[in-house]
Amino acid sequence: MTPFEIETFPYTKDAAKAWRREDERRGNWPVVYVLNGPEKPAPPSVYVGETVNAGSRVLQHLSNPLKQQFRQVRVVFDETFNKSACLDLEAHLIRWLAGDGQYQVANGNAGLIDSRYYERDVYRESFADIFEQLRAEGLFQRSLLEIENSDLFKLSPFKVLTPEQANAVENILEGLFAALKSGRPSVSAIEGHPGTGKTIVAIYIMELLAEIRDHEGFPPDSLFADFFIPENKALLNGLRVGLVVPQQSLRESVRQVFKKTTKLSSDQVLDPFRVGEATDEWDLLIVDETHRLNHRANQSSAEQNNRFARINESLFQSDDLSKTQVDWLRAKSRHQLFLVDAEQTVRPADLPQKDLRDILELAQAGKRYFRLQTQMRVAAGTDYVAGVRALLRGNPNAAALKDIGEYDLRLFDDIGQMRDEIFAREAEFGLARVVAGFAWKWRSKGKANRDKIDIEIDGVQLRWNSTEKDWINKPGSLHEVGSIHTVQGYDLNYAGVVIGPDLRFDTATQSLFIDRASYHDVRGKQNNRKRRITYSDDDLLVFIRNIYGVLLTRGMLGTYIYVCDAPLREYLRENLPVAR
Repeated sequence: MTPFEIETFPYTKDAAKAWRREDERRGNWPVVYVLNGPEKPAPPSVYVGETVNAGSRVLQHLSNPLKQQFRQVRVVFDETFNKSACLDLEAHLIRWLAGDGQYQVANGNAGLIDSRYYERDVYRESFADIFEQLRAEGLFQRSLLEIENSDLFKLSPFKVLTPEQANAVENILEGLFAALKSGRPSVSAIEGHPGTGKTIVAIYIMELLAEIRDHEGFPPDSLFADFFIPENKALLNGLRVGLVVPQQSLRESVRQVFKKTTKLSSDQVLDPFRVGEATDEWDLLIVDETHRLNHRANQSSAEQNNRFARINESLFQSDDLSKTQVDWLRAKSRHQLFLVDAEQTVRPADLPQKDLRDILELAQAGKRYFRLQTQMRVAAGTDYVAGVRALLRGNPNAAALKDIGEYDLRLFDDIGQMRDEIFAREAEFGLARVVAGFAWKWRSKGKANRDKIDIEIDGVQLRWNSTEKDWINKPGSLHEVGSIHTVQGYDLNYAGVVIGPDLRFDTATQSLFIDRASYHDVRGKQNNRKRRITYSDDDLLVFIRNIYGVLLTRGMLGTYIYVCDAPLREYLRENLPVAR
């Protein structure tokens, strides 16, 4: 393939006119261009586009009052470029710039398309070289591996949606605009297994709505071009939209993404308590990880318990113990979109199964229920997730786990060896971590106890995560063990999963059971005195198998497993496609 060229000139009318006159290609060749602003005032902006007339396109931008913040233009030429290759490179650069975090990306997300075209793989090989030259020129701070492993990249709204995700987005928008026109409230729901992209869809919709609200024209190549009409823009004018994320760590990660996105604000990322306590209301609340919302159960602190009661009293005139955080959100907004996976409830305080079913049934009744099935995280595919969940229910489905392709699934008899392999994968790919069920006390919690050992297995000594917020990306996390509360909602490249003595296997009955004494999440097994709910071992088994179901589906490229209970280890060895 012919080597590419990157030409740079100042973002001024005189410079653009002079540059255009020097070469015929500058007015008649498919190219990708990048406009970037000064380092100060922060954050600097960047915009990526593609065109067949670079000279005229830059002059059009210079005439746009909304694009006066840029200072420099880079144009990527290649004699083999065609329209499809340029669209593809444009989409890649937008995603990489968003993941790098040095610039605030001024693009919208509606026009990103993952099209097939002739020799796409060959073109994409050259994209990495283009990235490296742009990085050498200072447009990127981090390496490609670092960017693609970052939360900014993984949670970015600048994603190419799968056809299934795009269909869900299209139908959600159609329903929302119809409801806004009619003035009637609405409830929508998206259900999907881990890795089907529920969080990505939520963030994508947030950005897409802002883009429709602010548009001047419409992106003709977009799947959603039909929504870019004056009527919809008027409906969204002044509309208050929020994204509710129950988990603190994931919520903070999403806020960082919103800070780096031009049309979004970190103030739009909410915790359920903030919504319940607010004096004003929202038009639309999009709720990620709905299964982690709480009902009236023991909260993380006495103050949180008091807040729960105060919110109930404020919204419903009494501390009605039957009210949940879902009731808060519905009381504080006219439209809701809930993203749900009922098999990811992991604590008694999480929303009960009946409440989750009620949400789904309400959405189904209004014909606003959508299911995501295509696996976007685990390279082994959708069948792997279904197979793991079946195994944990004690109903192994050999067919579901028959073909996992090149997915690196291993079962270890030596935890030290598994840990060494995780270290090796970290050096090779990054984002390799050891995680475990809550089967050991957290003795090292707090600065005074930092040197204490939490987990000891066959002479290998380990400590729990030293922080609950953004643990995966913290220095030293490779040498610690993450709990469910640090990794739910996140991706890893490789997960080393320790299944502790809290989950066991009875060879006589061929069934899984729990060892309550070995389960050390205090709030994970606490009875609900206020609502007079007692959690049996069967109830705890549901929570614990859900925990391991989440942990075993974090690894995108591979999952390594060490099992403390010998019969359970053999049960997994017999039913997982691992080397024997």
